[in-house]
Formats: sequence, structure tokens, C-alpha cells
Amino acid sequence: MANIIGSPSRYIQGKGEIKKLSSYAGNYGKKICILTSESGRKRVEPAILEGKGDADLQLIFKNFNGECSMTEINRLIGECKEAGCDTIVGIGGGKIHDTAKAVAYYMGLPVVIVPTIASTDAPCSALSVIYSDEGVFEKYLFLPASPNLVLVDTDIVCKAPARLLVSGMGDALATYFEARACQRSNAGNCVGGKITLAAMALAKLCYETLLESGVGAYLAVQAKACTKAVEHVIEANTYLSGIGFESGGLAGAHAIHNGLTAIPETHAFYHGEKVAFGTLVQLVLENADMEEIETVLDFCMEVGLPTTLADLGIKEVNPDQIMEVAKLACSENDTLGNMPFEVTPEDVYAAIMGADALGRYYAAE
Repeated sequence: MANIIGSPSRYIQGKGEIKKLSSYAGNYGKKICILTSESGRKRVEPAILEGKGDADLQLIFKNFNGECSMTEINRLIGECKEAGCDTIVGIGGGKIHDTAKAVAYYMGLPVVIVPTIASTDAPCSALSVIYSDEGVFEKYLFLPASPNLVLVDTDIVCKAPARLLVSGMGDALATYFEARACQRSNAGNCVGGKITLAAMALAKLCYETLLESGVGAYLAVQAKACTKAVEHVIEANTYLSGIGFESGGLAGAHAIHNGLTAIPETHAFYHGEKVAFGTLVQLVLENADMEEIETVLDFCMEVGLPTTLADLGIKEVNPDQIMEVAKLACSENDTLGNMPFEVTPEDVYAAIMGADALGRYYAAE
């Protein structure tokens, strides 16, 4: 199997870039479907229309109904076909991005992704995570290519609640550890190949950037300031993590996240918040060096990422419920099989309980 790395054709990050969307998207089509939430449209439409000017483009806004499910994807495919759209633009968060990518894939159209938050590494990936209409993980939809363009306006991202940036840090936190596990097991990555040196270097840089700039970025965003630390973390959450996870591979942390979606109490928490706890579970499962685990715990506590089950809304731990999480995480279509050793549901159950105990111990210090 060849070594393969995937990435968007172009990644653009800077202040005020949303005004140039029409110019960028106009390179791919002239009848552009812009998928966004109703509230998101109110925030971005004035700047987009200002930047469009007299350009010979038709912008068709479509509302996203909240879940990246096949029901929603098929609804939007029908509406975009009826409108004759030739380019799909997804503006918003991870589920909008994944929905836009899936719609573009099934329609055979180019796709432009515009994050308004830096809460996940979804923007750059050739992957859509599909959920049921009720929000339970169903499957990964692996796509043949990454988005044609990813456009990040840091002015917009900086105005989002700090919790969203922190959630992105939680998602990005897993990148290096999952890629490392895949490298050790010689597992395939998410783009159908083995891990390149470049992908592993980006994954490691992602982790190092979080440790160096994460706390400063968290504090700056709380003050509504777009500092260099914020810009570095936006790049880590969006690009470094996006390329790192996809071309490095997924392992334990995201499988644990997917299992946790079966517990209703966790639905109030963001993807990256659950992935952060999944990273701790993976490290316990690996019996990682305690100094490394402590570094991850300290980082999570400093920026407010979950380190216990209680932090994810699970106030009363039901052993049968946790075992169900463990069984789902070990599903054949998930990524725990990429760990460099055999993993059973009993192993995952023990690692979840062990990670929770560690989190409670360090929080009490």
C-alpha cells in the first residue's frame, strides 16, 4: 500500500476573507448554493453580498436543519438540483461542513468550506460523519477528495464563544496520539494509504502548537481579542489537525467519542469535548507514560476540556451503560482496530473507568 497524504486544493486564513467568498467560489461555478444556519446567515450574508458586488454570480442560501443525517443530505440534494446549483458552499460548524461535503459528493460538484468556528477538524477532510436524525453516530462517509477550498476568516472565528475554540482544541488534541497509534500498528489512514512523514510531522506540530498557544488563545478569545496565539490555534484546529487526522489515521479517541454518543447526557457536549476525554481513555488503554498523561490532563484542565465522565454530564455512572459505550467503540466499522494491539470491550470499559478515576484524582489536587 502506498503512502498517501490528502489536503484541500487551497487553504486560506486571514482577517476579513469572508468578503472575498464570491471571488473564490466563482472560480468553480456561477450558481452557488450556500448552506448555513438561519442565525449564521444573518451574521455572514451582509459581508458576502458586499464582497460580491456586481459579479456575475447567483448566490442561493439554504438553511441547515441541524443534523448531518442522510435525511438532511437527501433533502438538500433535491433542493440544489431543483435550483440548478453548480457549486456547494458550507458556512458554519462541523456538521454543516460534513453535510455540504456529502451533498457535493453525491451531486458531483465542487465544494467550498467556510468555518465560522474552529471547533473541529472537519473543514479540510475528505470525510463526512453521518449521524441518525436523533444524533447517534451511524457511519463515516469517506470521500474521494478533500474540499476544493477552505476559507477561514479569523475575524469571524474570534467572535465565537471561547468554548467552541476549546472544543476544537479537544478534537485536535487527539490527532497526534491517534496518528502515533496508527504508525505503530502500520494501519491505513483515512485516505486509503499509509502514513507519510509529512502527515506525522503535521500531527506532532498540531500537539505542540496546542501546548504552546492553547491557554493563551483561550484567554484571548474570552477577551474577544484575535492574537497570534489565537491565529496559531485556529490553524492547528482546522488545518494541522484536519490533515493530521486524515492522513495520519484515527484510532482510539474518536472510537470512544462515537461510543459516548449512545449516552443521551453527552449530546449536550461538543464533538471535541468528547474526543478530549476519548484521548485520555486511549492513553490509559495504551498504558502511556504517566508524565505524558499528566501533560494532557493539565492541558485539558487549564482550558476547560472534560477529564471525567461527570464533566460530560454523566453524573451517575451505570456500569451497563459504560459497557455499551465500550461495545460500540469496538464496532467493526469503527477505528479501535487501528490500535497496535488487540482491544476488547472489557479493555475499553476498564480504560474509561481508569481515565475517569485519573481525572477525578487530578481535579481534587
